[in-house]
Amino acid sequence: MDNIGKVESQYGEEQIQVLEGLEPVRKRPGMYIGSTDERGLHHLVTEIVDNSIDEALAGYCTLIEVEINKDGSCSVTDNGRGIPTGIHKKEGKSAVELVLTKLHAGGKFGGGGYKISGGLHGVGLSVVNALSEWLEVEVFQDGKHFKQVYNRGVPQRDLQVIGEANKTGTKVSFMPDADIFETTTFDFSTIKSRLRELAFLNKGIKIIARDHRDDKEEIMHYEGGIVEFVEQLCRSTEVLLPKPIYIDDAVAGGEIEVCFQYNDGYNEIIHGYANNINTEEGGTHVEGFKKALTKVFNDYGHKLNILKESDKLSGEDVREGIVAVVSVKLEEPQFEGQTKTKLGNSFMQTAVSKVVCDKFGEFLEENPKEAREIILKSVTAQKAREAARNARELTRRKGVLETNALPGKLADCSERDPKLCEIYIVEGDSAGGTAKQGRDRRFQAILPLRGKILNVEKARLHRVLENAEIKAMATAFGAGIGPEFDISKLRYDKIICMTDADVDGSHIRILLLTFFYRYMRPLIEQGHVYAAMPPLYKVWRGTKEVWCYSDDEREKAVQEFGGSSKCDVQRYKGLGEMDKEQLWETTMSPANRSLVQITMKDAVEAEQIFSLLMGEDAILRRQFIEENADTVVDIDV
Repeated sequence: MDNIGKVESQYGEEQIQVLEGLEPVRKRPGMYIGSTDERGLHHLVTEIVDNSIDEALAGYCTLIEVEINKDGSCSVTDNGRGIPTGIHKKEGKSAVELVLTKLHAGGKFGGGGYKISGGLHGVGLSVVNALSEWLEVEVFQDGKHFKQVYNRGVPQRDLQVIGEANKTGTKVSFMPDADIFETTTFDFSTIKSRLRELAFLNKGIKIIARDHRDDKEEIMHYEGGIVEFVEQLCRSTEVLLPKPIYIDDAVAGGEIEVCFQYNDGYNEIIHGYANNINTEEGGTHVEGFKKALTKVFNDYGHKLNILKESDKLSGEDVREGIVAVVSVKLEEPQFEGQTKTKLGNSFMQTAVSKVVCDKFGEFLEENPKEAREIILKSVTAQKAREAARNARELTRRKGVLETNALPGKLADCSERDPKLCEIYIVEGDSAGGTAKQGRDRRFQAILPLRGKILNVEKARLHRVLENAEIKAMATAFGAGIGPEFDISKLRYDKIICMTDADVDGSHIRILLLTFFYRYMRPLIEQGHVYAAMPPLYKVWRGTKEVWCYSDDEREKAVQEFGGSSKCDVQRYKGLGEMDKEQLWETTMSPANRSLVQITMKDAVEAEQIFSLLMGEDAILRRQFIEENADTVVDIDV
């Protein structure tokens, strides 16, 4: 046997590692918090807050304060009962130390501490401790103020009484470990987004978020709970019902809360939660809700003689224009799916379906006017869906959406591996021509658009499919559109919106992003969409020139040249003002360009922004665009 290149090694008991305490967490952090990037970092905060929320669910906590401190650490304080401070008889240590150093110690393992809880099932606090450079826990209980300090999960001393207390609760402060995380800088908007969600889902609880780095504070307190959640999601739309329909019921093994409203739009927005966890992939509770809606609409459509006996509305029809939140709490949640965010408990589908059928049915019985209005909207949706199906069939027959019939104005790249390809969506034929000449033909494709695309927020799918510019994009991308969108067929890894740095350019960019968000959402969710940042100014003196992407950069360049009298400044309002070399150097060359990745940090805020920008209120839309025309921060949804 050929042993060339092999390294002799022994494999015996000496090579078997026994990981004790929190060692496994530090060795494999991804197993416990998903990742060590920005998402994993913020998951630490969520884990501590979830413990406070569990106290609230048990009826003992009304206030949670989350603070980003000036040194970059984070503190979470609640007014619950406080982690138990007594000595555990079997372990000989304080319960506080056990919770912070043992992976499966806590009140969520059959000890009767918590009936319903979220988080990592008793793992949360110990994981945060393991992945922190330092952590301090303070407990206020029985008139005493307790404190214990840890370094990378190791207690520096026993739990001690350091003073008196006239309150109860727990405060956990921690500094994430830079040896573990790719970044240790907390993002206030990310934290705020999750806290707002929790405040909506747990009505009556007050959550205060503070960022001491720049003195920001936000108080989140919603007595109406998910009713206020739905109202906020509908704030920029014309609603069809006088107030949202709210359903609240207890079932064997759990609780169900559902709230929904209809608007005059065409989009379906359903947010599902199980034990406060956002079930992004849906699950049994969401399926039960959808099933009930379809049944009730058909039953009452026939009863009111709006539907013929042979007619039947589909789920798609009855959900057009709906904004809904389905929140369930259950004792033993089972999560499945690709990202473990899909609820799998089968009894919840039946339970939610029955509750919604009964309560929504009662509403329609008691409100025949509103019943007729929303059922008629669904009938119109059915006709539009049929028109969209016909439009899709027509475009297929003509080969319009097939990848082997690319649009004529597309200048494609020669590379065939999608992971290495990128496409620039360029405003206008003039800039498109310059971009085609200046690009790297190997991996950069150019698709010029004529003017502003259709505002999809105000159009049904069949109208969207008739729009020439949208058809060109859908064909070029190769992944379909709407319900049939399949990201595995995407022909480019990066889709880059390259528009002029002015109000019109911002408007076109927002129209494009609205289209992606509504009809190709995985593009944004999976990070394929970018905005190019062309320079705003060129500052030069003689043969030396500097490209500036903001007013601050321009001022800095002018000062470095010795002042405005010593140099020339040119403001670039349009991409067409640059020649091919300049466009390549400043905006398209991977070595020099600045791209902003479009992300979805906050799905709720994204819904509101797109509804506001593309809704009926032209004054608000223009104001927003004008305020943000010189930046691309407005599109970080």
